Amino acid sequence: MGDGRAIIVRGGRVLDGARPGAEPGDLLIEGDTIRDVGPPGLAAPDDAIPVDARGKLLHPGLVNAHTHGYHAAHKATTDRWTLERFLTVSPWINADLSLEATRLSTRIAAVEMALKGCTACYDLPLPLPLPTIDALDSVARAYVDVGIRAVVAPMVADISVFHAVPGFLDALPPSLRRDLEDRAVSPEGAILSQYRTLFRDWRGEGGLVRLAVSPAIAHHCTASLFTGLAELARENGAGLHTHLAESRIQAVSGLKRFGKTVTAWLDGLGVLGPNFTAAHGVWLDDDDVRRLADSGAALAHNPGSNLRLGVGIADVRKMLDAGLDVGVGTDGARSSDHQNMYEATRLAALVSTAHGRGRDAGLSAAEAFHAATVGGARTLGLDKLGRLAPGYKADIVFLDLGRINWIPLNDPLLQIVHVEDGGSVDTVMVGGKTVVENGRPTTVDMAGLAAEADRLRPRFEELMSRNPELLGQAQAVGGEFCGALAAEPYHIERRVPAAADR
Repeated sequence: MGDGRAIIVRGGRVLDGARPGAEPGDLLIEGDTIRDVGPPGLAAPDDAIPVDARGKLLHPGLVNAHTHGYHAAHKATTDRWTLERFLTVSPWINADLSLEATRLSTRIAAVEMALKGCTACYDLPLPLPLPTIDALDSVARAYVDVGIRAVVAPMVADISVFHAVPGFLDALPPSLRRDLEDRAVSPEGAILSQYRTLFRDWRGEGGLVRLAVSPAIAHHCTASLFTGLAELARENGAGLHTHLAESRIQAVSGLKRFGKTVTAWLDGLGVLGPNFTAAHGVWLDDDDVRRLADSGAALAHNPGSNLRLGVGIADVRKMLDAGLDVGVGTDGARSSDHQNMYEATRLAALVSTAHGRGRDAGLSAAEAFHAATVGGARTLGLDKLGRLAPGYKADIVFLDLGRINWIPLNDPLLQIVHVEDGGSVDTVMVGGKTVVENGRPTTVDMAGLAAEADRLRPRFEELMSRNPELLGQAQAVGGEFCGALAAEPYHIERRVPAAADR
């Protein structure tokens, strides 16, 4: 394949949002795009390359709306982990992650996504002290090496968690405060200047990887930094992705700092819009959801990570009913341990019933699948992903119907959401190019990847265990202080927003 000829995929069953019954069908691929989908025997050029899909179910590549590839080498290294414990130790764990280690970790994440039916993701790396073109290249090359798509948004902030949460810094022992002074976040001017350089020098990796902007956590950025980053994103036609209302502590901190929710604060800054993606949104209230929906923004729902960190369950039913676009994400492996979009999609369907409004208020399998495909593509700003339909990119997953997940074949849509776990993935195409074949990646030597991971594992272990006394103090204070903050009432008097606020 790849010689310029069309590809005709014959004999499979085609599952798409418009074809939930997965009836037999053929697909014609020209270049990187699906040109036609039709019944068996679909017309194709005489020299088209045939692909035998008999015994396979075809579905659009899943789209991971939110992850951190640089976490992948840290899977299964923490237990009873909380968001605030993670954030308080991040300045020490992330500061000295080399380009080599970042690329390796991201390749591990990319391979896992491909092997489990995911063909595109929104990745938020954390190059410190500032994102450089070399750091972005190390991430981008990892995705290009595997052959899947990525929108890469390097995270930045000019306020640390210790300053963003009112009173937190004062609760730390002097030794920790002194150490943090040596790890000060980068100033606004340096961040904006560096992002301008990134957009100027970005090479794009042939269109497979795109650059976006990430004010890491909404209230960890000053108003001027957030508005400056939003303007840069608009000028460059790029996405803007931030963590928003992930935990109760973040929600309470926002009210204390701004006298309004963080979402209302962002709306007042004028940064919400169609290129805006909010990750998590567990603690959004009704007004927040309306603001996001009215602006045309999207939300990346991460049910596995939210459960793992104990931050709560996002009310996706409320979001969809308000017209907010929702995608599904795995989050990074430090908070979810895996990059399995099948599991994330199933969890999205299951936890949607937890708000106690009755069975019919939860997500249907069709809604969960839509969020994991078209909804995820929407968060990435890629409108030609998530469907097996003419004009869409030929990102196709072939599932082996002879695997136990599909015996017997009952309702294909229910089965893909509630039964499939990635074990049936046989072949994966991205833009018509085969990146997984017979359940193995075509572009990555798995034995070599494992050997490289073993060689660098001591480095990751060192980062996790460095300064154990300081890390222990940070976690202890963080647990006590943040626990007390989370217990405070979360309430603000609501009024009809004035026009200037909207």
